[in-house]
Amino acid sequence: MFGNLSHLELQQYWYVIVSLLGSILVFLFFVQGGQTFIFRIGKSDSERTIIVNTLGRKWEFTFTTLVTFGGAFFASFPLFYATSFGGAYWVWMIILFAFVIQAVSYEFRTKASNFLGQRTYEWFLFINGLLGTILVGIAVATFFSGSQFSLNEMYNVSWANRARGLEAALSIFNLSLGFTVFFLARVLGLLYFMNTIDNENIITRSKKQLLYNAIPFVLFFLIFTVWLMLREGFAVNPGTGEVFMEPYKYLHNILAMPTVLVMFLVGVTGVLGGIALSLLKDTSNGIWFTGPGTILVVFSLFMLAGFNNTAFYPSTHDLQSSLTIQNASSSHYTLVALSWVSLFIPFVLAYIIIAWRALNKKKIDEKEMQEEHHVY
Repeated sequence: MFGNLSHLELQQYWYVIVSLLGSILVFLFFVQGGQTFIFRIGKSDSERTIIVNTLGRKWEFTFTTLVTFGGAFFASFPLFYATSFGGAYWVWMIILFAFVIQAVSYEFRTKASNFLGQRTYEWFLFINGLLGTILVGIAVATFFSGSQFSLNEMYNVSWANRARGLEAALSIFNLSLGFTVFFLARVLGLLYFMNTIDNENIITRSKKQLLYNAIPFVLFFLIFTVWLMLREGFAVNPGTGEVFMEPYKYLHNILAMPTVLVMFLVGVTGVLGGIALSLLKDTSNGIWFTGPGTILVVFSLFMLAGFNNTAFYPSTHDLQSSLTIQNASSSHYTLVALSWVSLFIPFVLAYIIIAWRALNKKKIDEKEMQEEHHVY
C-alpha cells in the first residue's frame, strides 16, 4: 500500500502526521497553563494539592506527546531536526530543562525525602508553564518568520550568531505567537479545572480568571493572525526548488486551500465558543469546544507553513538553505517503513481515550485527596 505512493505523497503524509501531533500537543498544554495558576487560584495547601493532582493525572500525556512529536519529526524530516535542534540549541535546551523540572516536581513534590520543600516544586511547575509555552510558541513562529542559519553542500548547519535561536525571542512577531500560546494554555487550564474539579472556591476563581486571560489571548491571536496574513512568505519554485519572498504568501496559501480555511474558521469558532459558553453559562463543558478548536487552528497553521510550495523552516540568513518537505525528509524507503508503523496510531489514540475517561470518571475534591494513597 505505502510502497505504491510517490516520495512526495509520503512526505506530505508524514508532514500531516507531525502537524497533527504538534496540534494535539498545544491542546495538552492545558497542563502547563494550569500550573501557572497554582498560587493564583490555590489559596491553601489543600487547594494547591487539588490543582496539582488534577493536572498530575494528565502531565504524562503532554510529556509523551512532546517526545513523540520530536521523534516523528526526527524520523521523517531529519534535516529539520538536525538544523533546528543542532543549530538553535539554546532555545531547545531551555525548553527541555523546563520539562525536566516538571517531571521531577510531580514525582517529588510530596515525597517524605523532599529536601527542597513542597513550595519549591510548585514554583518549578509554574516555571514550566511559563517558559514551556512561550518558548514553544516562539519556536513555531520561526516557521513563518525564519531563522538565521545556513547549510553547506554537506548539510552542516551554521548559525549566524552566538544566541543560537534565542534571538527569535527579540522578534515582536514571534513573541505575539509565544504569548498567544501562553494565554491559550492558561485558558485551557482554567476550562480543565472547571471540568474536573469539585471545589466551589476553585471554580469561582477559575471563572473569574478565565475572562482576564481570554482577553489577552484574543488580542495576541488577532495580532499574530493579521500580521501573518499581511507579511511576506517564503515561497518555493516547484520547478527549480528556488526559495524566494512572496508578498501575502500565507494569505495566498489559505485562499488556495479551502479545506484549511474551513478548518481554521471552524477551529476559531470552537475556541471562542467554548470560552463564551463557560463565561455566560453555568457549564463545565467549555473545554470540549475550545480543545478541538485549538487542534484545528494549530493544524491549519502547520498546513500554511508547509504546503502550497512553501518552506516550512525558512532561513533569513541564506534563503536557499530553507527547508521544505521535499528537501528535509527521509528517503522513500524510510518513509514507507515509518508509514507501516503509523498504522498503530489509532490504537494508541484509543488507549489514550480509554485512560483519559478512566481518570476522569468523577471530579476531584478535597475528600478524595485525603483518602487517596498516591498524591502528587
